[in-house]
Amino acid sequence: MAVSITTTPLSSSTLSYFSSSSLFLSHKFTHSCSLSKKPTNPLSISHSIHSQLATLPILSFDGEKVGETTLSLKSAPPETARAVVHRGITTDLTNRRRGTASTLTRAEVRGGGKKPYPQKKTGRARQGSRRTPLRPGGGVVFGPKPKDWSIKINKKEKRLAISTALASALSNGIVIEEFGDRFEKPKTKEFIGLLNRLGIDPCEKSLFLMTDVPDNVRLSGRNIGTLKMLTPRTLNLFDILNSDKLVFTKDAVEYLNEAYGYDLDGDSEIDEDEDEDEDEGEDEG
Repeated sequence: MAVSITTTPLSSSTLSYFSSSSLFLSHKFTHSCSLSKKPTNPLSISHSIHSQLATLPILSFDGEKVGETTLSLKSAPPETARAVVHRGITTDLTNRRRGTASTLTRAEVRGGGKKPYPQKKTGRARQGSRRTPLRPGGGVVFGPKPKDWSIKINKKEKRLAISTALASALSNGIVIEEFGDRFEKPKTKEFIGLLNRLGIDPCEKSLFLMTDVPDNVRLSGRNIGTLKMLTPRTLNLFDILNSDKLVFTKDAVEYLNEAYGYDLDGDSEIDEDEDEDEDEGEDEG
């Protein structure tokens, strides 16, 4: 299987496919039919990993442009982008299910040892127990029981899904200088003013990605229902696709370039670290 890596700038033609996050949430899929009866050899298909290069403006706390920075993220090829992101989002949402719903069968309901009334001479249907599913308070037929809904996904596939989703939203992304020390005390009004200076409508869904969220910043923005403040540890696919605007700090951009950019050495180091963490967890268990 041939794997080729290409680096392409984030142009308008590229954004036409990746710019809208709703693209991956749409239920309409185009289906093309081929009249050729020759079977295709799966080993002859060339899979390519694209590196989306984007230039983002850097804004100050006052909303003025002070520079530019580049963000290079790996993204799946257009033929498989939908499938990769769809598999990632369905895995995340499915793993959120706790699976604790439980009902009682007629064997688990309390009582019912005595026959409710005689078998004959009552004119009513015969009943042998008060726990029957036909009576109120009785057992439940085929009801839910505790279940493990978790499913697995490859680590590299999940990382590719996140980087592809980020690449699709870079047209609506900006970079801001570190502003954690600008909030002397928690105040929602000041955070709304920051959003307005950055050109973000407080009614729009916005995502702030920071390496560290100070307490004053977190408390200032927690009353804004359309705001999400994430760290590299809490970065997830659903919030990326559900946001209209993305705001990164400089440290967050460096993290994204290191973790989700194309770097063979970096990828191998991340994999080794994750494998070591898993081994430690198994040893502790």
